Amino acid sequence: MAAPHILVVEDEDDEPIGRSLEDALAAQGYRVTWVTTAAAADIATDRERPDLALVDLGLPDADGVNLCRRIRARRPTTTVVIVTARSDEIDVVLGLDAGADDYVTKPFRLTELLARIRAHLRRPHGEPSHDRLVVGHLTLDPEARRAWLDDRELELRAKEFDLLALLMAQAGRAVTRGRIMAEVWDEHWFGPTKTLDMHISALRRKLGGQDEAYATITTLRGVGYRLELP
Repeated sequence: MAAPHILVVEDEDDEPIGRSLEDALAAQGYRVTWVTTAAAADIATDRERPDLALVDLGLPDADGVNLCRRIRARRPTTTVVIVTARSDEIDVVLGLDAGADDYVTKPFRLTELLARIRAHLRRPHGEPSHDRLVVGHLTLDPEARRAWLDDRELELRAKEFDLLALLMAQAGRAVTRGRIMAEVWDEHWFGPTKTLDMHISALRRKLGGQDEAYATITTLRGVGYRLELP
């Protein structure tokens, strides 16, 4: 099996970071393409079909958020990880809403980033269920990876879909943060879990917000989350 291909999109002004990422990823056995502009990233996305893309938001020719949207549109199965100096919560939300699967702020620990990459590229365990899940007004088809709220199909990113599937399967019951990170991300996930909070926030918005009784995700402080039964 060919080694996973990783696209690094890092501005040439941050050449030391781009070079260190390229060297570290190659040392781990990955195939690496490093580009310094959004335009080059568009070409590489179509030509190389990367398994994972590391995207800096501060690019010279375009905003990285728009690039994330284009990568998601061109390659729905490519994992997108934003690596940026922007740390404000609004930037995290915008990045995740644009299609990113994870958000890492600079300066970062290289060992942690490599662990996250391994977790994202690791294939999920177990056989998928072919039965539809129905909870109130929500319907989810695991095999087709489609979900609906009443007759409206939801546009969900990969992790949002997996997160909703787990919460629906455990509807009415508390699901701990540890279990979510193990089953939706990876049992060997390394690093903070803020990305989970951001995905929950994005999922709530797509379900209609906390005011919608039939699609409410309750935060259980110090424990995890619960999808409320209608």
